[in-house]
Amino acid sequence: MKLPAHAPLAVQTRGDAVESIHYGSLVTTGPDGTVTSSIGDARAGFYPRSALKPLFAVGLVRAGLALSSEQLALAAASHSGSERHQRIAASTLADAGLDASALANSTDLPYGVEEQKAWLRDGNGLTRLAQNCSGKHAALASLCVTRGWPVQGYLDTSHPINELLRSTVEELTGEAVGATSTDGCGTPVYTLSLVGMSRAFGRLAAAADGTAERAVADAMRAHPELVAGEGRDVTAIMRAVPGLIAKDGFEGIQAIGLPDGTGLALKISDGGDRARMPVAAAALTRLADDRSVRAAVEPFLSVGALGGGEQVGELTAVTA
Repeated sequence: MKLPAHAPLAVQTRGDAVESIHYGSLVTTGPDGTVTSSIGDARAGFYPRSALKPLFAVGLVRAGLALSSEQLALAAASHSGSERHQRIAASTLADAGLDASALANSTDLPYGVEEQKAWLRDGNGLTRLAQNCSGKHAALASLCVTRGWPVQGYLDTSHPINELLRSTVEELTGEAVGATSTDGCGTPVYTLSLVGMSRAFGRLAAAADGTAERAVADAMRAHPELVAGEGRDVTAIMRAVPGLIAKDGFEGIQAIGLPDGTGLALKISDGGDRARMPVAAAALTRLADDRSVRAAVEPFLSVGALGGGEQVGELTAVTA
């Protein structure tokens, strides 16, 4: 198995010394989908994990699924499991005449720290609605009703919804998927390149009115608090930069699209999460001509390293 040729993307300092280095790969693409900058091994195959959700959502809309703006944003989300998140997922099911028993995702506690505390404080346990992918799974089950497909077994490889997801991802990324495996929640996940993912997010962000891509992007923009949750960086950066769409994924994945069609995708090589947003924010400052955009992403550029309760260093992106 060939290892990707990752490069240093971020460093954490403590005092005057470099304490840790995060390796990975990053790419940016222009409105026409061509590569404009690249660090590391941007064409190596990797699993985008939950960054695929907005692409899946495009396929569902194209296939005829009618959702409200909130429901569509949640279909593209890795939500924090708040009461509102769970209520919207349940409403997607109810609109199709289903309930939570139709879900085939894994059970879990809410992903958000505060949401999980509140959930446990109320005496709740693992459920499918609380799991961060329930909005996507509710949409998958609902599309089965719309299309007259069996709801039971919608995650089976032979189910027609799986061909829909694969073909949509290939069309939006402009490349054939490589290996196929199973994501944490049970849906398929494919190896793709960072170039393909960057291209797809640029396409979503700049999509024309009336397209499924535009519907998904507009839902995410209208409800960034549903795409992730309060206190999470994906929600915060979408609020900070008008028109930007963003989706993270487990194992150090971040994909971003700008309204002019520019795309950005990165992978932190060891799967760690803390370098993901500082690296993405630094790349955005290099991409943006607008000073207001550079100012908006400044709070995401570093994370403080504490010693004795005081900041004694910081995590920042490697500068060329």
